[in-house]
Amino acid sequence: MGMPLVITCGEPAGIGPELVLMLAARQAISWVAIADSQLMHERARAIGVDVDIVALAPGDPIPEPRVGRLPLWPVALRRPCCPGVLDAANAAYVLETLDLAVKACLDGHAAAMVTAPLHKGVIRDAGFADFTGHTEYLRDACGVDDVVMMLATDNALHGRLAGQPLPLRVALATTHLPLSDVAAALTQESLERVLRILAADLTRWFGIRSPRIAVCGLNPHAGEGGHLGREEIEVISPVLERLRGEGLMLDGPLPADTLFTPRHLDDVDAVLAMYHDQGLPVLKYSGFGSAANITLGLPLVRTSVDHGTALDLAGRGVADPGSLAVAIAVAADMVVHQAAGRA
Repeated sequence: MGMPLVITCGEPAGIGPELVLMLAARQAISWVAIADSQLMHERARAIGVDVDIVALAPGDPIPEPRVGRLPLWPVALRRPCCPGVLDAANAAYVLETLDLAVKACLDGHAAAMVTAPLHKGVIRDAGFADFTGHTEYLRDACGVDDVVMMLATDNALHGRLAGQPLPLRVALATTHLPLSDVAAALTQESLERVLRILAADLTRWFGIRSPRIAVCGLNPHAGEGGHLGREEIEVISPVLERLRGEGLMLDGPLPADTLFTPRHLDDVDAVLAMYHDQGLPVLKYSGFGSAANITLGLPLVRTSVDHGTALDLAGRGVADPGSLAVAIAVAADMVVHQAAGRA
């Protein structure tokens, strides 16, 4: 059997642990979870699922897949956890699970990593003041300068289905910033780096030979010729023109309020939004619960769910594991595409 995918279970007080348990209880899995063993036993009892948890170490062979069996790389909680109740003492535990997953991927013990949701606020409250999210943490852990956050609906990843919403892949030029900081953070240099990563990784991880990318403007109506802002004229358009000259297929800058329509999206492989809430509300409206979050620009495959910790649902067994299942499937597909590209 090849290297497994590893799944970090995220915030222990949230729904991440039980989403992992639900999938293991329903299907024969060939991946391994990273979490506290006692936490997983307690959460399995709380939600009423029967799962045989098999403790392993990185590099150990994964047992034959069987419904109801969950291979686990144990990491110890700092304090016992109650569903729905955050505890800053366990922030270091959450980060340790990420560090173990990254190390396993880089050391050749895992093929890819998938992350269940964490809680940014409690990690910052624990003293990790610079923590802004999975994406930036993994960038620093892997020692790369730039990464790109991209979310994609299931039908964008596995083919268009009749009667379904348009497939969407939405990447972000800036990620977790206050809106007041976005314009200053958007430079020609940063935008060029993002577009190069996006185009290269659509080919590397998804097998799209010449991806077409639609690029949003920053301002309403894409600046309306400079009357509503000059970022399109001074930052975005010069970068697009320069990269088009190198052969990249880039449309824009386009007004975001009309870009997310069938006429514009029909032949587009991805949309680049300038900031978090410009593109992601549209994507989540189209495919919430059946989309994956993908980090581009890393030396490893990383995907995640499209939702948060849902503390109000934790421990009740009513959360939907659909997005986690999509994230796992996407990670597996990305590994296959990379292997095919190397062949």
